[in-house]
Amino acid sequence: MSLAEKVGQMFVCGFEGYVPNDDIKALIANYHLGGIIYFRRNVREVGQIAGLSYDLQKWNEEQSDIPLLISIDQEGGMVARIDSDEVTLVPGNMAIGATRNTDLAYEAARICGLELRDLGINVNFAPSVDVNNNALNPVIGVRSYGERADLVAEMGAAAIRGLQEAGIAATAKHFPGHGDTESDTHYGLAEVPHERERLFNLELVPFKRAIEEGVDAIMTAHVMFPAFEPASKPATLSRRVLTDLLRGELKYNGVIITDCMEMHAISQHFGVAEGAVMAVEAGADLVLVSHTFESQVASIEAVIAAVESGRVPEAQIDESVKRIMELKRKRQMDRFSRATADFASRFGTTARKDIVRQICEQSVTLVKDDGQLPLDKNEPTIVIWPEVKERTEVDEPVEQRYALAAALSESMANVQELRIGTNPEPEEVRNAIEACAGYKQIVVATYNAVSTLHEGQVEIVRELAARSGVKLVVASTRNPYDLNQFPDIATYLCCYENRPMTMAALGKVLTGAIPARGKLPVAIAAEYPFGHSATLQS
Repeated sequence: MSLAEKVGQMFVCGFEGYVPNDDIKALIANYHLGGIIYFRRNVREVGQIAGLSYDLQKWNEEQSDIPLLISIDQEGGMVARIDSDEVTLVPGNMAIGATRNTDLAYEAARICGLELRDLGINVNFAPSVDVNNNALNPVIGVRSYGERADLVAEMGAAAIRGLQEAGIAATAKHFPGHGDTESDTHYGLAEVPHERERLFNLELVPFKRAIEEGVDAIMTAHVMFPAFEPASKPATLSRRVLTDLLRGELKYNGVIITDCMEMHAISQHFGVAEGAVMAVEAGADLVLVSHTFESQVASIEAVIAAVESGRVPEAQIDESVKRIMELKRKRQMDRFSRATADFASRFGTTARKDIVRQICEQSVTLVKDDGQLPLDKNEPTIVIWPEVKERTEVDEPVEQRYALAAALSESMANVQELRIGTNPEPEEVRNAIEACAGYKQIVVATYNAVSTLHEGQVEIVRELAARSGVKLVVASTRNPYDLNQFPDIATYLCCYENRPMTMAALGKVLTGAIPARGKLPVAIAAEYPFGHSATLQS
């Protein structure tokens, strides 16, 4: 392989569109690109996704005898690039953590892996094995299995096993741990200031377990760890972290991939191209540049120039390429085919959806109740439902026809629904409060995708809680920490995501059809400790 061919293999890039566009074709043909990443902008339905994968591999086959690595972030729950009804959308990590069931963690990952493989995808950037022990973390939250290192380690290992037994390369992320941050590295630098002993006893525990499990890849965090790297640079760019710690102390021999270099923690402080060179210097094997063609080309060319100038030894490039080639052989990335006539029937089977149902029903967590549950099925009820309408780095808008009101309506006579935005404006807040006038039974779903619940949602809950003679039930449908902003409410449940099968499970719990069996994977407040669980009486 020429130097250009070797460096090209070290890059994973994204593009716009449902079919290969000119940019991605040029990266493959002219820059010997080794890997692709899909986002929501690339996926529409299963036949199209499989066709895209096939077309990319066929185009690449005309240029090279090395197959493409095709990757995606299909974590489950609220972080899923493919959320079509056609596929089996498995629950996210915190919902699975609430079940305390490693068998279900394994099954969810295996199902996800089998369906990804049928779509021509061979790498999943999952699971997140960050230990979310900071309630103000704006970017991890429900992407974590919980706040305990042992829980995260065992659930993560089960997920890695499930993905890899399905033929998909699993990726443990975000090394050395993004769980105890209060900044989102999509927008700026973050720091975990703890000493080495604490980091080894907590943040690193799930990664050590992932290495024992034989995880194919580990993704880096754009987070600063002064205990490991005294210079002011994030782990992604630190040789002390990637080579001395991960390769040396933890004895990891698999592929190291960066998080996206266009995230502001890198792009605005170091530059994308220079960041790519620094990441390779640090010991990264694969460099992820997700979005911009010009940045992708500049980064590849910058690494080539760094090798030619002697800044990066070519022997180090060779070692990275050997690891990449071995992964491609191990996961049979040259195995791809066109979709067959019965293709769609492989996805979303009854047996797979039954596993999802089990997880959902075992994850709903009753945190507190003073006897208001189960709901009175004959009492007119209104549900306030926050709808994700705006795209962020954490969320993407999802049109959800089956929400909590629909779930309750299956066994209740008179259920009305009022939809609001997740960041409701004052007029929306007033309208919601006024719409509840005359109702004696009110259910408010809250949705927190960032560090604190939006004040508009908080105001609605507080106003309704102050009314006398009203049964108010609040259920968080993402991060469980919402209770911290209205700790005096009488009844509170957590279900970690707002997907339809979770809402069906929540509806059954609220009406007493099934007990709430989930256990909190995180501490919400001092009076609701880790692992608290309560059971409803039907």
